[in-house]
Amino acid sequence: MRHRIPFNKPFIAGRELEYIAESVLGGHTSGDGPFMKRCEKWLAGRTGAARVLLTTSCTAALEMAGLLCGLRPGDEVIMPSYTFVSTANAMLLRGARPVFVDIRPDTLNIDENLIEAAITPRTRAILPVHYAGVACEMDTIMALAAAHDLKVIEDAAQALGSRYKGRELGTIGHFGAFSFHETKNVICGEGGALVLGQDTQLERAEILREKGTDRARFFRGQVDKYTWVDVGSSFISSDLLAAYLYGQLEQFDPITARRKQIHANYAAQLAPLVAAGHITLPTVPDHCEFNYHLFAILLRDTATRAALIEHLQALSILAVFHYVPLHTSPMGEKLGYRAGQFPVTEDLSARLLRLPFYFELSDDDQRTVTAAIAEFFAERTS
Repeated sequence: MRHRIPFNKPFIAGRELEYIAESVLGGHTSGDGPFMKRCEKWLAGRTGAARVLLTTSCTAALEMAGLLCGLRPGDEVIMPSYTFVSTANAMLLRGARPVFVDIRPDTLNIDENLIEAAITPRTRAILPVHYAGVACEMDTIMALAAAHDLKVIEDAAQALGSRYKGRELGTIGHFGAFSFHETKNVICGEGGALVLGQDTQLERAEILREKGTDRARFFRGQVDKYTWVDVGSSFISSDLLAAYLYGQLEQFDPITARRKQIHANYAAQLAPLVAAGHITLPTVPDHCEFNYHLFAILLRDTATRAALIEHLQALSILAVFHYVPLHTSPMGEKLGYRAGQFPVTEDLSARLLRLPFYFELSDDDQRTVTAAIAEFFAERTS
C-alpha cells in the first residue's frame, strides 16, 4: 500500500546518478574500484579511523569483525536484545552465543551497569548498539573490556556522524560497523563499512573481504598472482553502489542539517503532548552528539500505540514500531531465552513508535503528521 506520507523514502542529494554513469563508463563496476576507494578515504577522514573498508552491508561488516576477533563455537558475545537480527546473526555464524543484556530506559541503549554480571570465562566480546545514533556509555564499556581482556565491536549502523564525548562512534571500540541501507542517513540501497583501529589486522581484513584471497595485494603489485590464503566471503562492495554512496557522502553536511531541522520540528510540534503526559521522548545525554537518525515517541501502553498506528494509517501516514526483542523471538527461544527476562526491553519496545523521517520530508507533511497525532489524543480525551 502506498502512503501519502511514507515512513521512509530513498533520495538523491547530489551527483549520485552522474557517478553511477561514470563508474559504468570507466569500466570498473565490481569491488575495489575507484569510487569504493573514494568512499573509504572520505569515511576514514571524517571519522579519524585508521582505515575503513566498504562492505556489502553492515551485517557483512559485523561478520568480518567476528572473524577478526577469532570467535569460535562456545564463545559468548554480550549485546542488547533490543537490536536488529544482524547483530546476533553475525556472531552466531561464528558459533558464538549471543548473551543478551537489558537496556536503559532513557536512551534505549545497552545498560552498561549490567554488562559485568553477564561476563563469564567464555565471553570474548561486547557488542554495544548505538540506538538511534545516540552513544552507549563507551567509557564504562571500554574499561570493562580492558579489565576482562575482551574485544569491543560497535554496532554503529545508525550512528555515522554521532559522537561520544567528542569521539566519533564506530571508532572507539576495536571494530565498528556502519550501514548505508536505504533507511539510514546516507544511503546506497544496501551497503556498509567496517571500521578498523590502529592495530586491528588490516591485511587480514582485506583478505576476508575478498573471499579469502590476497587479491588486494595483487592489485597493489605486492604479489605476482593472487590465491586463496584464508577463510572469507564476498564482503566487498561493488563500485556501482559506492558511486551512489559517494554522491551522498559529498552532501553529508546538508543532509545532516536537514535531518536536524526535521527532528527539531517534531520536537517543537509535539511538545504540548509531552507536557500533557500523552507521550514521552527518548533522552540524548549532554555528552552525546547525535546524527538525527530517527524520531521516536513512547506511548503509555501497547494498546495506545496500536490505536495510533491505525489512526495514522487511515490518514495515509505510515508510522512503525521498531525491533521485536530478540530474546522473545522464535530463534531467541531456541537459544534458551524467554519472555520476562529483560523487562525494560520488553516494556519500551512495546510502546515505541517511529514517525516518518526522511530527507525530503516537507515541513507541511510534518505538520500533517503531528496534527494527526494531536487529533488522536484530542478525540480520546474529549
